[in-house]
Amino acid sequence: MGVLLAGCGGAAPAPADAPASAPSSADAPAGALPAAVTQVLPTAYERLTASADRLDPAQGYPRSVDAGKGTWTTKPVDDWTSGFFPGQLWLAGQLTGDQAWTARAQRWTAPIGGQVTRTDTHDLGFVVGDSFGAQQRATGQGAQEVVTAARSLATRYSPTVKAIKSWDTDGDDDKRGSWRFPVIIDTVMNLSLLDQAATLPGGDPSWRDLATQHARTASTTNMRPDGSIAHVAVFDPDTGAFVKRDTWQGADPDSTWSRGQGWAIHGFAEQARVAGDPELRAAAVKAADWWLAHTAPGSRVPPWDFSKPGEERDTSAAAVAASGLLDLAQQTGDARYRQAAVETLEELATKDVAPGGPALLAHAVGGKPQDSEVDVGMVYADYYFLEAVSRAS
Repeated sequence: MGVLLAGCGGAAPAPADAPASAPSSADAPAGALPAAVTQVLPTAYERLTASADRLDPAQGYPRSVDAGKGTWTTKPVDDWTSGFFPGQLWLAGQLTGDQAWTARAQRWTAPIGGQVTRTDTHDLGFVVGDSFGAQQRATGQGAQEVVTAARSLATRYSPTVKAIKSWDTDGDDDKRGSWRFPVIIDTVMNLSLLDQAATLPGGDPSWRDLATQHARTASTTNMRPDGSIAHVAVFDPDTGAFVKRDTWQGADPDSTWSRGQGWAIHGFAEQARVAGDPELRAAAVKAADWWLAHTAPGSRVPPWDFSKPGEERDTSAAAVAASGLLDLAQQTGDARYRQAAVETLEELATKDVAPGGPALLAHAVGGKPQDSEVDVGMVYADYYFLEAVSRAS
């Protein structure tokens, strides 16, 4: 991976202001990023610097942009999204080679240490993996936090179901209360925490097997025969029997929530790489091929749910998928996946950079159109954009 645009830089011109003759993905040499993508990176670094230095992690972690105010809406450190902002800071340091990012990233990572003993959530990969996990890879520090968090996450694994329970739902009054053992596709994104911790001092090597088995389970239950993904797979915890597919985030149980499809591509590809598992690589290919069949050059950013064409596009889904496609391209040598990922990054850089405000990308969807986080900047959209850039470089 090359170093891109050292330092936080000044503001880059908005993509619309780029010269008309700027090279596109079709013109760029094989392996190169389109100029439109590299041109927005200084803007990303400048906005990250401003937010990291101005905000206080004790007051909350950036999650979504308040469209009216043009400022971050923050959430407490126990929110599932808290790890993405420090994760971006670690990625910025990796991409630029500028050590100034380390202090910022450490400042935003340290408060997350109080989350590592939680056993009430499957989101420890998002929270701890993207913060302390990144710190451990970058500096060697943070191994204890990664191992403790993985041990906490492993308590949610059921050998009967052969999966990690995503949500504790028994007794809830909402729809989820009837799901005795729900497995949401998002959970495959948290497995990398187990993989990393399994190799660290004090870690349990069996955690890697646990992660692989969870991914295999999801690949046959959350994934439909055609390669599309259902958000929720429901199990009987007593017998391990698969009960049904359902949805929480998608439009309906039979539809395909676009970020969920992205989670599947990314998560299955990652587990296939770590485990060297051909079954999971085939699942990632199947999910990726479905994605490619339902997006096209110039419209790689999908609607929030594929059953809702013409409704809000979701840049977070596109960024997640692009990162996963790049991982899969490296594993398979299939140029289609890299080409689609690069086209996605170029589309995001030319159509979806926010004209101002704290986030780089606009037009993300946090939930459903009736929710508040719709057509706004989201911290995880920016995170996966930078992760994809790092993988493409």
